[in-house]
Amino acid sequence: MSDAPRVGLVLVSHSERLAEGVAELAAQLGGNDVPIAAAGGTDDGGLGTSIEKIERAIREADRGAGVLLLADLGSAVLTIKALLDEFGDDADGAEAERPSSGTRVVLADAPLVEGAVAAVVTAAAGADLDAVLASAEEARSYRKL
Repeated sequence: MSDAPRVGLVLVSHSERLAEGVAELAAQLGGNDVPIAAAGGTDDGGLGTSIEKIERAIREADRGAGVLLLADLGSAVLTIKALLDEFGDDADGAEAERPSSGTRVVLADAPLVEGAVAAVVTAAAGADLDAVLASAEEARSYRKL
């Protein structure tokens, strides 16, 4: 396995426990090679999302190869897009460059659990941010039956 930095993952949920649980699952699949950070709940421990928690999680997951964000529900997506707008984004608000590091930060249009699993496996293999994003977004079409 290469010593090159891996794409980081940030899991955004309205529930701190849900974000941490998905992060735990993904970490077990990706080993210690993929930085994963959970950003769940509000700053006071309630249900909701926090721009500050998301920003801290991005810093935690950033190793210089890009950061992929996954969200549970629509309002989490809106919170992420507001943060990316602050960073300076592309036309649809789903991608930005973090000003302090220049790291590319991208929001995946993917289910939280399946997208995180697909993304961590791809990131652990050393793939770049575009490939990790594509893998997460492909999870939208996974069938269970």
